Amino acid sequence: MDKTVYIVGHKNPDTDSVVSAVAYARLKELLGEKNCIASRAGHLNPQTDYIFNKFQVPHPKYLSNLTPKVQHYLKPLSGSVNKSVSVWDAINKMQELHNRVIPVVDDEGRYDSLLHFSAFAQNVITLLNPEKKHAISTSIGLIQKTLHAQPIVVHNEDEIFKGSILVGAAHTESFAEKLREHASENIIVITSDRESIHQLCVDSRIKLLILSSDYVMKKELRELAQKNGVSVLISPYPVAATSMMIAYSTPVSIMSDSEIKPVLLSDTITKIRPLLQASPCRCLPVVDEDNKIVGIISETDLMGEPNTEVILVDHNEITQALDGIENFKIREVIDHHRLSPLSTKYPITFINKPVGSTSTIITNLYKEYRVPVPKDIASLLLCGILSDTLILQSTTTTETDRETAEYLSNITNLEIEALGKEILEAGSHINGRSATDVIHQDMKEYTEGKLSYTVSQIEVGNTAEILDRKDEFFKELEFERRGRKLVFAALLVTDITKLSSILLIDADEKFAPYITFPKLEKQVYYLKDVVSRKKQLVPLLTEQLSVLE
Repeated sequence: MDKTVYIVGHKNPDTDSVVSAVAYARLKELLGEKNCIASRAGHLNPQTDYIFNKFQVPHPKYLSNLTPKVQHYLKPLSGSVNKSVSVWDAINKMQELHNRVIPVVDDEGRYDSLLHFSAFAQNVITLLNPEKKHAISTSIGLIQKTLHAQPIVVHNEDEIFKGSILVGAAHTESFAEKLREHASENIIVITSDRESIHQLCVDSRIKLLILSSDYVMKKELRELAQKNGVSVLISPYPVAATSMMIAYSTPVSIMSDSEIKPVLLSDTITKIRPLLQASPCRCLPVVDEDNKIVGIISETDLMGEPNTEVILVDHNEITQALDGIENFKIREVIDHHRLSPLSTKYPITFINKPVGSTSTIITNLYKEYRVPVPKDIASLLLCGILSDTLILQSTTTTETDRETAEYLSNITNLEIEALGKEILEAGSHINGRSATDVIHQDMKEYTEGKLSYTVSQIEVGNTAEILDRKDEFFKELEFERRGRKLVFAALLVTDITKLSSILLIDADEKFAPYITFPKLEKQVYYLKDVVSRKKQLVPLLTEQLSVLE
């Protein structure tokens, strides 16, 4: 199966993170790469949602985590068989596909059972046990197909019945007695060129007469068989081979294992491991939500590499990445933040540039590959730059960001200042939103040695609306700090009209005395001209944290 590559930003994604994932996935598509899926590691904040709706671009796929699931290891379905086909046809299909198992499905492709050699061997031994009497479930049509027999007279071809097999090799009188003993059953007689047996079977109105080794019956007897409802087939095989092969004409659903229950694509590997160990074939069928078969997963599959890889955009710190990402290969990183102690076992593409936005980097990758930027993607990228640089006024803004924004503005015919104010306004409203929602809208976790902390950020038109509800925010920040065992949890509230910020911080009592920012009131600090979390605030916090290490 072709690898699925998720292109995804950090948890609690901001506009730049989501836009970068969508734009880079489109670039991959335009370059001819398949299965690169734009994703997001959280719900869209109001600003990002507004932008995607404004330019009518579908939201990227939501990934709650990357916990290893069945879908990450599943190989494509090589084949299945309908439950009405014969065991003979099913086994031939298995051999053709070089499979140890094959799923059995109904006419709509829904899972019925699993055919594996253990189940088949057990059922065949039961059927062929000479010490026990067993009727074989089959049909005239299945027997004919299994034997490659020539039909002479056929009645109710597709009717499934339970038949008792008798071999017409005894004296006529003795065989007539045997027919009388089985008179209440559906009798299948296999014989050769013995005309007296032919006559006796037709007169006795048996279910099916099979003539072995291409022997034929008299025409007048054929007419009587038609009248008496006796089906007649001519087998190319001798009596012994014909007798044995009839057992293989049973519908596969009877010989297959219905005790093996299917698993879902979304089931975790942890959940299915014990089920695999309990399965007699160490395999499990995989179905979708409609119970339609999509594949087979085995213990061997779990020993190989997953069929999923990841490209990280707008972050390179594992603490900010999707939970479970350590289970998958990181193919690329495209970012504009500080470097974290990220390590891989293999070389990867790593692009990190000191610009104000990952959207700036993605736009210039289009240029490098000489791929025209589609207008809808150009609109998103422009919004990503303007959002992350506060309309090119943040201290993180570079000349490259300004040039790139002008380039995208020309493509889209969108005016930078007007668009920037529009999207910042869309993300600045907090009325009606809970403190939990605001703090988690754009929250990032950082690690310095053994210490961890979080900094959330929101842009507003007036910091007073946050201060009026400060008790709600401090309660939520304390909850985050205690729950995650952090040294502190902070909310950076940036005033987009004054290009300065206030900082609400709930800190461990050991760290609180070392916070040196100008204090407005208890746990609230004023940060003049500070608008960038990554370039201005985090470096200052790192210095202050050094006293605890």
